Formats: sequence, C-alpha cells, structure tokens
Amino acid sequence: MARIGFIGLGNMGGGMAANLAKAGHDVRAFDLSAEALARAKAAGCLAEADAVEAATGAQAVVTMLPAGAHVAQVYGDALFDAVEPGAVLIDCSTIDVDTAKAVAEAARAKGLHAVDAPVSGGIAAANAGALTFMVGGSDAAFAKAEPFLSDMGKAVIHAGTSGAGQAAKMCNNMLLGASMIATCEAFALAEKLGLDPQTFYDISSVSSGQCWSMTSYCPVAGVGPETPADRGYQGGFAAALMLKDLRLAMQAAAGTGADTPMGARAAELYARFVEDGNAATDFSGIIQTLRNGAA
Repeated sequence: MARIGFIGLGNMGGGMAANLAKAGHDVRAFDLSAEALARAKAAGCLAEADAVEAATGAQAVVTMLPAGAHVAQVYGDALFDAVEPGAVLIDCSTIDVDTAKAVAEAARAKGLHAVDAPVSGGIAAANAGALTFMVGGSDAAFAKAEPFLSDMGKAVIHAGTSGAGQAAKMCNNMLLGASMIATCEAFALAEKLGLDPQTFYDISSVSSGQCWSMTSYCPVAGVGPETPADRGYQGGFAAALMLKDLRLAMQAAAGTGADTPMGARAAELYARFVEDGNAATDFSGIIQTLRNGAA
C-alpha cells in the first residue's frame, strides 16, 4: 500500500479519502476545516496541520479543491517540493482546462506525474466508492494514477492528454444541466396539462424522452428512485456547483468558438436560480422556479 496525501476534504473529498484509507493506504489528510479533518481521522486517515505535511514523502497526492487558482497555489506552494520523486499528482477538482494543462506541465518539469481526474457521481457515490473518473494525462501518468482512482470509483476512463479529463467533465455537465432543465420543463408542463407525474414518468421513461435526469435523478418527489426531490431538494449536487461547471463550459466555448446556445441558456437560468438564494439547493430544485413561471 502507498502513502497518499489528500488535500480537500469537503462533501466529495471526505468520502474519497475514507475509501483510500479503507483500501489500506496510509492517507495523510489536510483541510482548512477542523470538522472535516475530524471526520477524516475517524475514517482512518492521519490528520495533518497543512498541505506540505500531508504531501511530504507521498507516492501520490489527491487534491479536491474549489477552483483552478487553489490547485495552482497548492501545487506550487506545497506539492512539488514535498512529494517523493516520481510521485503522481491526481487533481480531482473541477477546474478550467488551461490550469489543468499548466500544472501538469509544471509537474512534469519537476520529474513528477500528473493527471486531471474530475469526477461524476455525487456525494453518495463518493462515500460508496462508486464514482466515475474522467482522466487526462500521459499513458505513464494514467497507469500510476489508475490503481488509486479505482479504490475510489467504479469507472476510471482515460480521456486523453492533460486537460482532457476537465474537457470531458465540462461537456458532460453542460449536457446534464441542460437536460435537467428540459426534464423539469416537461414535468411542469405535464402537471399543468393535468397529467399525473407518475403516469408521465411511466410513459416517458420508456419512450424517446427518456434521459438520466428523469430516470435516475427525477426532479419530482415520490416519482422514480429516491432523489434530492424527496428530501426537499437538499443534499445532492448544489446549484452553485452546477453553475460553476456551466460557466467553465461557457468559458471553454468562448475560447474555442463553439456554439452552445442550450448551454448558455442553462447557465443563465442557473445563475438566476442561485441569485434568488438557491446556491445550496440541489440543481434539480430549479423545477420550483419553472413551475412558478419565474424563469
């Protein structure tokens, strides 16, 4: 088993670090939150005082941080000079492609391996070790990262060179954001037309309108498998995080000249939803706005 540094123990990172410890690794964890560190310690990790201590002597370091600026800072200030020679740096944050490429290049210049490995699956999957990882990096870096990622997920997919993992994540979540809005619109319209939501689900879930947002994450309480809709739209994937991912996609679209009208509209709607005080609400909760005709 390996010594692993883990930096960033939020809703996703906490479960991921716990699964690495469960797999038998020596996990040295750090987060600015004392409460998050206490949870990591209870899960079998060793709590460290800062990122440098967490990374010192590590064969692998996993980062799960809010934005590209945080990743670049931690890599430059803590990781490059603390890890074991030849270590692999695994960034599971969702950040912009340019930063992912830049930190990977800087890592290679230091004789280290680096991959961008953003995740899909949410908090429940993080806790259960059932995440999907979309990985960007060289073949050699992927080979070093894959065993650790497999301890945290059900699927580890090599998307391509550095930055490809982030590209896959932003495209996937742009599709998710737009399809969730369309699903919410359809249920809201069905209700206004007098259709029972369960009946509409039973029909559309086996027809051409079927999609993940309907059958796996239905935005209507009491319909389909249990989702945040059954918990008052609490937990799950916060609307603020969906907005962050949509804005990253729009930034990438602007930089490449891609035409993404549905993604742009989804970003506008989620921006308004968040501004109205719903930052912590699950992203499927936007159905409440659509029902009220306030979009």
